[in-house]
Amino acid sequence: MSVLVAITGRDNTKLIAKMQSRLPSIRIEELNDCQNLESVEFVLAWNAPASLWPSLPNLKAVSSFGAGVDSIDLSLLPADVEVVRIVDKQLANDMAEYVLTHVLAQKLRLKEYAIKQQQSIWKPKRAHKHNQVSILGFGELGQACAHRLVNNGFNVNAWSRSPKTSNIATLYHGDDGLTQMLAQTDYLVCLLPLTSSTQGIINKQLLEQLPEHAVVINVARGGHIVEADLLDALNNTRIRAATLDVFACEPLPSEHPYWLHPGITLTPHCAALSDLDSVIEQIAENILRLKAKQPLINCIDKQQGY
Repeated sequence: MSVLVAITGRDNTKLIAKMQSRLPSIRIEELNDCQNLESVEFVLAWNAPASLWPSLPNLKAVSSFGAGVDSIDLSLLPADVEVVRIVDKQLANDMAEYVLTHVLAQKLRLKEYAIKQQQSIWKPKRAHKHNQVSILGFGELGQACAHRLVNNGFNVNAWSRSPKTSNIATLYHGDDGLTQMLAQTDYLVCLLPLTSSTQGIINKQLLEQLPEHAVVINVARGGHIVEADLLDALNNTRIRAATLDVFACEPLPSEHPYWLHPGITLTPHCAALSDLDSVIEQIAENILRLKAKQPLINCIDKQQGY
């Protein structure tokens, strides 16, 4: 068996070296250097070209190089190919820390003061009194964020497509539940997986249901937001502000209107970065499990897309 690294948009030299050191008896090749695609049984993928998948007749498993699998077109994979993702406990802690930090930053008007500093304006204001955070998506990351927010004095709502239970957050589900939650939201945090049903979920219709003082915080995927609708809502003060860590096109083009918008706080997809050694351990375990014909870990539901 051989392993193919099909990760585009980055230098994979260090990654492949570490993987080969961890798995010395297994052939590991990068996409552009692969000599025999027929021997590939396991692919580590991120934005791999669509043309790759039909050329792998013996493919048995695909691992995303991240927590989500939205970079893999699941419809192009044979039904019997398993798909796994990265699950990193430190990711949840980092994400919770980022979300709490930026909710507090918006509450304390830090963006406003940064702008005033550039203008040499001294004008103190009280912090916003708003204290209700609503989370879209209540999986591992959403629950970690809810715990951190509650422990720091915030009230938390959370929404999911199907019913869930929680002792720390008020939960909503389905279309009616989303409508109810949005009306009582001060800070809306998106932590949904990106699927066909969540693509563009933060659009004109959703934004119009938020109070005018609401802040949108997106730490999931750029595809969740309809950019023109968000900019329109900000420009017409239908919402107060936005904090964005993820974008439809990354790196964000220098001419994009997000960069200079006074209502937008922007960070370069850094909310929760995986530790490479931890990631390699999970990938290596699944490769060894596949070789030994054992069940893989962190498998996704291909129908659900997560």
